[in-house]
Amino acid sequence: MAKTDCIFCKIIDGSISSEKIYEDDDVTAILDISPVTPGHTLVIPKTHSKDFMSTEADVLARLAPTVQKIAKQVVKGVKADGFALVVFNGPAAGQDVFHLHIHIIPRKMGDGVRVGWPKAQYEPGQIAKVAEQIRKK
Repeated sequence: MAKTDCIFCKIIDGSISSEKIYEDDDVTAILDISPVTPGHTLVIPKTHSKDFMSTEADVLARLAPTVQKIAKQVVKGVKADGFALVVFNGPAAGQDVFHLHIHIIPRKMGDGVRVGWPKAQYEPGQIAKVAEQIRKK
């Protein structure tokens, strides 16, 4: 997708409206229009990159402390008990907008939101093989 076709680039440049809750030279943070919970926020780097893996390290280095600052604001603002950070990388992971963005999903005890996945077990010896495959790369 070209940058000119990117909905988040259009939000950043102001050609598409959004409910911005934070902005600086590097980042725009908006409320998700389809929130998991009230306060569900998307933190979007202004530098276009399609996903986490293709984002330059210096962009990620500036992004992390800003995400932390915004998460603190969100938690206080909606009186959450905690939050989940989510990054979808690629279609197989559920990414549907191809501009890196980080979800901050405020959570309250007993909110009924289920964020999780089935837990499996490694077959005997499989964990060592998988670890070795990763270390080789």
